[in-house]
Amino acid sequence: MEEHNCQEGKRMEPTTMKFGCLVKKGVAEVRERELPDVGDHQVLLKMKACNICTTDYGQWLGLREHQGYPMAGGHEASGEVIKVGKKVDDYQVGDLVATGYNGCGHCMACRNGDVDACKSKTKTSEDGYCFSFFGFSDYCVKDAKSIYKVNPEMNPSEAGFLEPLATVLHGIKKIQIRPFENVVIIGAGTMGLVNAQAAKAYGARVIVSEIIPKKIQTARDMGFEVIDGGTEDPVKKVMELTQEEGADTVIIAVGNTNANQQALEMIRELDGKILLFAAGYPAPEMDVDPNTLHYRRISLIGTFGANHKDFMESAKALSAGIVDVSKLIEPKTFCLDQIQEAFEEASKPGMYRVSVLLD
Repeated sequence: MEEHNCQEGKRMEPTTMKFGCLVKKGVAEVRERELPDVGDHQVLLKMKACNICTTDYGQWLGLREHQGYPMAGGHEASGEVIKVGKKVDDYQVGDLVATGYNGCGHCMACRNGDVDACKSKTKTSEDGYCFSFFGFSDYCVKDAKSIYKVNPEMNPSEAGFLEPLATVLHGIKKIQIRPFENVVIIGAGTMGLVNAQAAKAYGARVIVSEIIPKKIQTARDMGFEVIDGGTEDPVKKVMELTQEEGADTVIIAVGNTNANQQALEMIRELDGKILLFAAGYPAPEMDVDPNTLHYRRISLIGTFGANHKDFMESAKALSAGIVDVSKLIEPKTFCLDQIQEAFEEASKPGMYRVSVLLD
């Protein structure tokens, strides 16, 4: 991480923040607003990086417009603490942190750590910005309970994977992956390969299925067994690789009807598990015979979001290098003033995470 030439305490505290937002389909722009005061339980961050996730570029493409405009998203972000509120004890000036979810802190969901299910939170800021994470900004005020400390030597763009990895860990726990299981990941995109690394960390044998050459190569470079779905039948290949037993678990990391059907066909005869990790727009189909689910004891499990414990474990895994996301960041980066170009790049087929550098 770059060293600063002056101490943060000598900097003039900013009064405004520049931030990127989506204003309509295909249009991202930089705006400016007053920077909120730092409350007793809050911190002021000098933002370092924010990665463009599927939620962000999906709306830029016009596929998720139900989320509303203007949209000030960006939840895969990291920053440096430059001021702490009077009642903040866990963070100090200079800490590198990554952003999580922000709940009210008082409802039953928040008290149980499931902040993503908070009934009191609002996704729209007081000045009308939807999905108001404000991750694409130069400065940002965050509640201390919504950030997580990471290794200060981390690449800030890699630190931005805190939330994606947390959601993966949440799903891995729901599907109950065990050591030595045969786990198939359908899709070697960003989230497919984060799932693959997490499953491997849990001791499973991981097989990745993909059809895009660039992603096939990346999965191989990361050391995974890979099925080239463009040249061979993924279902037949899984059966071959597992001595006709089938997969114990399949994680569907792409919102695709064909992937859904393949998962049903490649799991083992009894007690196979399928995790529907990815959403798709328009919604993919899944042709499931209830009697088949009944007699074969198949588990279909949905997952979304993450809780506080997931975020804590994600921070540890990233900080220790247990999960390495370095190959999942595109080499071409952008600054905040290039937010439109960044979204254009992120929306190209086959891309991994495009990072907007904010420092």
